[in-house]
Amino acid sequence: MKTIIHVNRAKLASNRKSGHREPVITVKTYKSNRYANEVVIYDSQGVAVARVVYRPDKPLSCGAQVWVEAYHQVAVL
Repeated sequence: MKTIIHVNRAKLASNRKSGHREPVITVKTYKSNRYANEVVIYDSQGVAVARVVYRPDKPLSCGAQVWVEAYHQVAVL
């Protein structure tokens, strides 16, 4: 089953403007949409391999509020 992880830019902008912290990450499958501020991606053995993070209260030093943390080698294409 394919899963798409999407960052909702409109919700991100709305949160910045209003100060709210509504979920900006959408996890989509063929049968559901789920919303979160953090998503962990696991391999087939149940080991966490990556994480999508939304932290407006503690952004990265570059100012990013949403980012992906990978725990294994990453290929740049």
